Amino acid sequence: MRGIAVVALAALALALAGCQSEPFRTIQTDFKRAFSFPKGGATLDAGIRLYEEGRYADASRELQSAITQGLSASDEVRAHKYLAFIHCVSDRIASCREEFRKALRIDPGMELSAAEAGHPIWGPVFRAVKSGR
Repeated sequence: MRGIAVVALAALALALAGCQSEPFRTIQTDFKRAFSFPKGGATLDAGIRLYEEGRYADASRELQSAITQGLSASDEVRAHKYLAFIHCVSDRIASCREEFRKALRIDPGMELSAAEAGHPIWGPVFRAVKSGR
């Protein structure tokens, strides 16, 4: 029975492949996440390493590339979180907020670690986005 459901979902995804409305794009994205093998894990790791080295422009490129290549939902949340951090420390607060929004759309229960939440720049931004402000 599970095989039939997978085939039906695949047929639905193919049928909707040309649709461009927001609900259909969301379905397509969810389908791709559920049934594709994430390829961007190594690129995500490289992006995080570059972030930790303070190479923010390079880190940002790698993190965006990892998202494009495909990540599991939890890894995509991590990529958006690090992109938010980069934007915040680069004084691009609107972009920081948007990256946190993207992460929270994927995982509404996302939380920052205690150390991350205590950061004077992105901690308040994250709390504001999470509370809907």
